[in-house]
Amino acid sequence: MAGHAATAGPRSRDALDWPFFGDRHRALAADLDAFIAKGGLGSIDHADADGACKKLVKALGAGGFLKACVPAAYGGASEVIDSRALCLTRETLAYADGLADFAFAMQGLGTGAISLSGSEELKHRILPKIAAGELISAFALTEPEAGSDVAAMSTAARRDGDAYVLDGEKIFISNGGIADVYTVFARTGEAPGTRGISAFVVFADTPGFSIAERIETIAPHPLTRIRFDNCRIPASQLLGTPGEGFKIAMRTLDIFRPSVAAAALGFARRALDEAVAHARSRKMFGATLADLPTAQSTLGDMATAIDAAALLIARVAWRRDVQKLPITREAAMAKLTATENAQWVIDQAVQMFGGRGVRVGEITEKLYREIRALRIYEGATEVQKLIIGRELMKAAKQGEGT
Repeated sequence: MAGHAATAGPRSRDALDWPFFGDRHRALAADLDAFIAKGGLGSIDHADADGACKKLVKALGAGGFLKACVPAAYGGASEVIDSRALCLTRETLAYADGLADFAFAMQGLGTGAISLSGSEELKHRILPKIAAGELISAFALTEPEAGSDVAAMSTAARRDGDAYVLDGEKIFISNGGIADVYTVFARTGEAPGTRGISAFVVFADTPGFSIAERIETIAPHPLTRIRFDNCRIPASQLLGTPGEGFKIAMRTLDIFRPSVAAAALGFARRALDEAVAHARSRKMFGATLADLPTAQSTLGDMATAIDAAALLIARVAWRRDVQKLPITREAAMAKLTATENAQWVIDQAVQMFGGRGVRVGEITEKLYREIRALRIYEGATEVQKLIIGRELMKAAKQGEGT
């Protein structure tokens, strides 16, 4: 089914007046709102997630919005990837349609490691085409027995002359099957645990690379299990140095984790707007649902949960872009709060809609399915709590040494 027509950004753009954002961010939001309102995303067929994502990448590339995913030297919008631009774009696209957000996000996540650690040859070969929507990218870290525990990774890459040979499997790989280029992490054995992992670029047409399984989820996206069987790639496709892969992966996730929070914020804002509109029009007990104190109280809690998340997201993006400070703890706080709050806000919207809220095809039903994965991918909620606790202990220990 084609689903609902994409809708431009949230009815309220008050957050853009916060001091965290500049004129170029406000211009970006206005341009994206206008692009969506004029039908720039096209008709999105959720029954054909692969085809829809291919079309969306081309549309977003043609509109110039994928430039936020790469540095200016390679066709991007700013000298370095701007977190506030990523977050505003994801929030707006998620508000409009989950697949549109997904298509945008993977262009950045899939090539973030290349922007950070790729050779000049790889950057010039890949990044301009990512920005133009001419190539589709993927990020291949998770394995059947190595999700949150990256150290358990078993996919291996052995050096063989001027090449590396990859063997193993990755699972839950977004854009699997439609991506042209994959950032792949594999064990190279320089040291135990995470210190013996390296990062590579693998092109989809490389012999020995294959799609092993298509994975269906409650919110349809291109998602697969991929396999490497004696997959030989040039050593020049190594990112950074041998054994540096885990650090590269974590640096990449630090950049893009706040944008996951922003996508959750977009879903939550859409749920609130839908709930407000429904409450104002739903006749109950001789008045409207909006006139009932219980409904007003729920809407107040929803709005407060949304603003709490929005402030954490703006804080972490500002901290990275302007203050140039580490954001590991702040990114974890933003993702934890935004995804959990969005799940609750959407659940309240479903409850307010009653039986209509769970009917297939309703916006609330769609949002309910879309939000669930965000509490898991790029670090589950439980992992975010561990990160926050670990960073607190690290800061306390450093404080003792001063």
